[in-house]
Amino acid sequence: MAELVSVVNDPGFERWRSMVAATGGCSNPIHLAGESMVLDSATGEVLHTYDTSAEPSGYLLVACGNRRSSVCPSCSEIYRADTFQLIRAGLSGGKGVPGSVSAHPRVFATLTAPSFGPVHTRREKNGRVRACRPRARDKVCEHGRPVGCHQAHDPRDERLGQPLCPECYDYAGAVLWQAHAGVLWHRFTLAMRQELAALAGMSRRAFNSRVRVSFAKVAEYQRRGLVHFHAVIRLDGPDGASEPPPDWADVRLLVAAIPAAASRVEVDTPESALGVRRLVWGDQLDIRPIILGTTLEGVNETAVAGYIAKYATKGAEASGTVDYRLSCGPCKGSGRTGRLRGVCGRCAGTGLKPGLHLDLLPVTEHARRMIAVCWELGARREFADLRLRPWAHMLGFRGHFSTKSRHYSTTLGDLRGARGDHRAQEARARLGLPAPGDDTTLVMGHWRFAGSGYTPGEAILAESIRQRVATARAIESERAGRDGEAR
Repeated sequence: MAELVSVVNDPGFERWRSMVAATGGCSNPIHLAGESMVLDSATGEVLHTYDTSAEPSGYLLVACGNRRSSVCPSCSEIYRADTFQLIRAGLSGGKGVPGSVSAHPRVFATLTAPSFGPVHTRREKNGRVRACRPRARDKVCEHGRPVGCHQAHDPRDERLGQPLCPECYDYAGAVLWQAHAGVLWHRFTLAMRQELAALAGMSRRAFNSRVRVSFAKVAEYQRRGLVHFHAVIRLDGPDGASEPPPDWADVRLLVAAIPAAASRVEVDTPESALGVRRLVWGDQLDIRPIILGTTLEGVNETAVAGYIAKYATKGAEASGTVDYRLSCGPCKGSGRTGRLRGVCGRCAGTGLKPGLHLDLLPVTEHARRMIAVCWELGARREFADLRLRPWAHMLGFRGHFSTKSRHYSTTLGDLRGARGDHRAQEARARLGLPAPGDDTTLVMGHWRFAGSGYTPGEAILAESIRQRVATARAIESERAGRDGEAR
């Protein structure tokens, strides 16, 4: 409290507060020190200068840009909004994508992981919550634990996703499947094109010359610690979103090809003491055509874009693990470093970040076991390419959370660039300078990293600023929605 009072009474508090507000209330801002100048490119005259030495704090605050809501709610909200615009542009048009794309065949598909053992789950039917696993009422496993569960779980029940018997659960298989999930998705996209061509009675080359398959996907962690993929899959003409596909390449063709492609995909793990595991997709596969509008029954464009964008800011922490790396940075978790591969001096050969202990992590017991298996398998030479130790905090998953094909729509980089250009244009107009990109000016700067984050007192004030910014954005979004409906 004394520090909080000190921050508020500091002469530079108003400037500090304005910088925090400019970052949207970022939870872990970057501190930059340096200067920049805007010069007249013809005469060399200095039109404007900025130097952080004139700031009360001596540095400039810049948003961290982290996508995870558990790390920075403010920056993750920007990432979520960008992902929403990216997905919606590929469904409805905009951001350089023609509106005619909304007439292209497209589906919303969900591919899941297979079962590696029974877990507690929440079952609903006709609006009523059912017992978890009522069929195996009196059966027990070889370890003496019941294989059934008669309880109707509450959504907040901590047992959801936890194995009924941890000793029976195939943790090695779960971790290896997770580590190969990205490869499974890649092979699925290849198999899907092959199935589409076969169903159309064409060679793959002939099919690709007439139809382009575009997609955007996001990974979502289930409570059992495994990911499944939500994807928008769309059929275009050869030139992408600007050209419709032939009439015979319709939704029915797409719906028929996806299950066949998913069932034929498989990946073999490297040979090891565990044997060779054949990894496949789970039996649960959901495919729903995407319809126009928001009033018709079915899955609509806005709902799909919102659903995918929501999970783009989530991580493995949703399944009971942590949102930071556990492995030592210099040795990447191997415990060895340097040319001679001697014992790492930072972690003393443990491979863990200094001060961490796997048994003391604030995680669920199920997540702890998966982390332990990642650590164990990560030490084996045959699994070295999987980099399981650096990705142990992600329970073995090492793929990108959100990806898209090249021709689906715009990119996150383009959206960030447009936002940066807009802010630069506003700043130039406020200072009476030429617009960005004008050949008459030249920008020169020198910046260095000077730290990150807040003191405890600053963090309290920054969180209150973030909440006010979030409230203002929500009000503005609601107002824009009402104006759109009125028009």
